[in-house]
Amino acid sequence: MSNRTIQLTDELYDYLLNVSVREPEILRRLREQTLLMPEADLEIAPEQGQLMALMLRLMSAKRVLEIGTFTGYSSLAMALALPTDGELVTCDLSEEWTAIARKYWQEAGVEDRITLCLGPALDTLDRLLAEGRRDSFDFAFIDADKENDLVYFERCMKLVRTGGLIVVDNVLWSGRVADPKVDDADTASIRVFNRALLEDERIDLSLVPIADGLTLARKR
Repeated sequence: MSNRTIQLTDELYDYLLNVSVREPEILRRLREQTLLMPEADLEIAPEQGQLMALMLRLMSAKRVLEIGTFTGYSSLAMALALPTDGELVTCDLSEEWTAIARKYWQEAGVEDRITLCLGPALDTLDRLLAEGRRDSFDFAFIDADKENDLVYFERCMKLVRTGGLIVVDNVLWSGRVADPKVDDADTASIRVFNRALLEDERIDLSLVPIADGLTLARKR
């Protein structure tokens, strides 16, 4: 028994991966290719992708919104968990990174479920609202520039239905959020974001210490 979250040593983390992560081969290959890139730390952890896929299945989700595509690991993990008539709208700025994503989506046979919107995410979110997509998504995943987390969250609160889930990555920021000596713009923004959600009566809230910290916000 324990009254606090256990600390993961390298050995225990390897054990966790070995006994719990059922990573499809195509996701493993995408993750390994991404790990060779200079920006590899932008990729989510495999246990996080599996958790989000499980949440989608538990919710019987059909409509997913993602802010921050990178090389497509999270979007592929989620698209594989959607039904054949499911929809995933994902936003990113980089044609180079998302070209890798497109290759794996096609190979996995889920490219017809995924709409990639290249350009500023706020423009895409506002366009979706203008098109009448308010309250139409079951699930949203925010993993982009941290200074805009609150802005993205507010848009997602409009786009996600009541009872839907908004998931936000990197909310523990490698522990920097708890270090008073760190006060860069990203860290400060995440602290503001975390405090704002704690006080937000529109949601049910849980911050889960998986990977770099994952906030789960259920829209009431």
